[in-house]
Amino acid sequence: MKQTTSDEYCSLSRRDGLRSLLGCAALTWGMPARLAFAAPTESGRDNQRRLVVVMLRGALDGLAVVPAIGDPAWSELRGQQDAASRSQALAYASAAGNTAGIAALQAPLLPLDTTFALHPALTNLHQWYLKQELLVVHAVASPYRERSHFDAQQLLESGGDRPFAQNSGWIGRAMQISGQHAVALTAAMPLALRGADTSSTWTPAVKATNHHELMLRVAQMYSADIPLSNALSQAMGQEDMARQDTLQRGGEGSGLVGLAHQAGKFLSDPKGPRVAWLEAGGWDTHTQQAGRLGRLLPVLDEALAALQNSLGQNWAHTSVLVMTEFGRSATLNGSGGTDHGTAGVAFVAGGEVAGGRVMTDWPGLAKGQLLDGRDLKPTLDIRQVIGPMVQRQFAISTSELGRILPGGSMAQLNLFRS
Repeated sequence: MKQTTSDEYCSLSRRDGLRSLLGCAALTWGMPARLAFAAPTESGRDNQRRLVVVMLRGALDGLAVVPAIGDPAWSELRGQQDAASRSQALAYASAAGNTAGIAALQAPLLPLDTTFALHPALTNLHQWYLKQELLVVHAVASPYRERSHFDAQQLLESGGDRPFAQNSGWIGRAMQISGQHAVALTAAMPLALRGADTSSTWTPAVKATNHHELMLRVAQMYSADIPLSNALSQAMGQEDMARQDTLQRGGEGSGLVGLAHQAGKFLSDPKGPRVAWLEAGGWDTHTQQAGRLGRLLPVLDEALAALQNSLGQNWAHTSVLVMTEFGRSATLNGSGGTDHGTAGVAFVAGGEVAGGRVMTDWPGLAKGQLLDGRDLKPTLDIRQVIGPMVQRQFAISTSELGRILPGGSMAQLNLFRS
């Protein structure tokens, strides 16, 4: 009988322990998260309007979500590429037995007007558009013109005219003036809500959390240990699958759909906040964009419908802004994805929105009309969208708006019905 040395014992114990840790990490991903929300006190000034901001982190491709099929240059620019990418994604979905993905990829585009259509996965948003409760804002961007997600998100949340010029957020500054309350359904306070004493965060409770950064460090430490490295890769793959499942399904209070439902409940509480912040990652579609959007967009569509249902009659005086840090390249790359771009699309929805239209100063998609020959050219500043929403929600003056969106255009867009 072979005797195990102390060194061998330590090595085996460490390896077995790490395998168990990684297995548990993969299995516990997506359990309910901790409760961090502190209910606000009742404000003496109760504005019955509600505001919900949904941040899509990673840069949503506006030309994929709202394609300009009526632009003379569309077919040459994207038509054939989109068809090939969709065909490849359909093959992947078929091989995986993903019936929902197959249905979404085979469905036709949803018409908006003679120039634009909507991605077929956004059926609820299309119904809002037909009811004139959805406004599509196209060729829109922040003042940022570089390619960093981090800098672009900082600028979009701070509301300034250059990254890191502001260390508080435009929602936080507006709340500090108005005294309203807001809740971010996130683990950490987003920059957009910083600067106010009336901001809170809320996340559902979990029994355990998986630290992706820790797993990456462990992978680096044990990269030379082939069996352990393979086990780690498998565990991280399971984690990614669990993360996607949580994002797509999520029960009440978890996942984007559940969080949107909870946001509506908070906003409907007579003593609750009047502003909510939601966010979702995964929109950095450098590869296989058609398939990835086929998974992500139905979740977004379902989440926004869950928000409306949870708000009930309060939807009539709620405004929703869906935004992302920048757009993506006008043409697809060799991996069936898109690279970081400039202008993109935003959505404004709600019971008082003057919807049923695409608001844009359309720049065109011909080679000479693209920014630097590669990106959709921005013709609207996202702060022109944020500005009227801020003034409507917080009842602030034009001079106060200048403090909230420093350097922003005071040219107001007509977003709401009179």
